[in-house]
Amino acid sequence: MNDLLRDDGVIKYQAIHQNGSPPTHVLLNQLDQVRTQLFDLGLVGIYPDGIGYGNVSIRHESGCIISGTATGGARILGASGYCYVRSFNVKQNTVRTEGPINASSESMTHCAIYKANSLVQCVLHIHHGNLWQRLLQEGYDSTSADIAYGTPQMALAMASLVNTKLAPASLFVMAGHDEGIVAYGPTIALAFDQIKAILAN
Repeated sequence: MNDLLRDDGVIKYQAIHQNGSPPTHVLLNQLDQVRTQLFDLGLVGIYPDGIGYGNVSIRHESGCIISGTATGGARILGASGYCYVRSFNVKQNTVRTEGPINASSESMTHCAIYKANSLVQCVLHIHHGNLWQRLLQEGYDSTSADIAYGTPQMALAMASLVNTKLAPASLFVMAGHDEGIVAYGPTIALAFDQIKAILAN
């Protein structure tokens, strides 16, 4: 693993956070169940040095509901492990959030994917070293190796990739983010199906 590429857990955008109640959404429990399955598969979790990896979200209003930062070690989050992303601004590198916990460091990337395709309803960001390497070797669509996680450049690159796809479900590799893979879909199940399909190959 290249530690220079790996997510170190640092939030790189300007977080404008307002403490509040846990988010509510009819699909939040389903999202959390899928996250637990990803945790059990080792695709979301925490590294030995304590840095968490992987995050999940669902579209909500002008932003999304996303798993919080530093939650990788918990198998089940519940609503208190999520927060609202109310808005984001790539040019200003700002993300406005509300809830009982700060948002994931990848929040801007999730929001950029939602903005790029109005049909996308769920984004799943996982980590898997061997799978990451294989997908890159097989030529899967990916962001550039010189684009770091959590940056405006990553958000813009992801949005650009989403715009190249006609279908509202796909999967991309984050070449500049060691082990990072992003799947999305018009439903939580279809986003998860993108991951299941590559695991089965």
